[in-house]
Amino acid sequence: MNELPSSLRGVLIQAAGNQLLLPNAAVAEVLSYSDPEPIANAPAWLMGRVRWRGWQVPLVDFSRLDGSESTTQAAAGGRRRVLVVKAPGGHARLPYFAFLADGFPRLMSLSEATLETLAESSVPESCIFARVAINDENAVVPDMDAVESRLRSELPEAA
Repeated sequence: MNELPSSLRGVLIQAAGNQLLLPNAAVAEVLSYSDPEPIANAPAWLMGRVRWRGWQVPLVDFSRLDGSESTTQAAAGGRRRVLVVKAPGGHARLPYFAFLADGFPRLMSLSEATLETLAESSVPESCIFARVAINDENAVVPDMDAVESRLRSELPEAA
């Protein structure tokens, strides 16, 4: 019988009003920021599309998506990054999307001793899965399925 690992690797990302915690395996690549191509009539949280390996990847400002930040603030010194992640749904038209990040993500080892769930989301339409503390640092775990669903509803070609 296979045992569960005692620790997992996660990525901590600074994103305007939040720190996001994602599984390391979800991250495809970290890119330097360049202005995305706009999407007509897109909500403020959908910043546009960035080119990556032949794909047009939608760029999400998570702080605007979850309502914690009304405007995007640039990272000091032009340290903005784009974090390309694998979409969990396996849809052929939306295999990836991206999060706006301030600076480089930090790789972390997570275990029961270092990770504490502060609150799980009680709002079904929320894009937050849970709020957690990692060694006394607070972070938000995005609900990747909900983010993907919101993107698919805003991008008819991805449905």
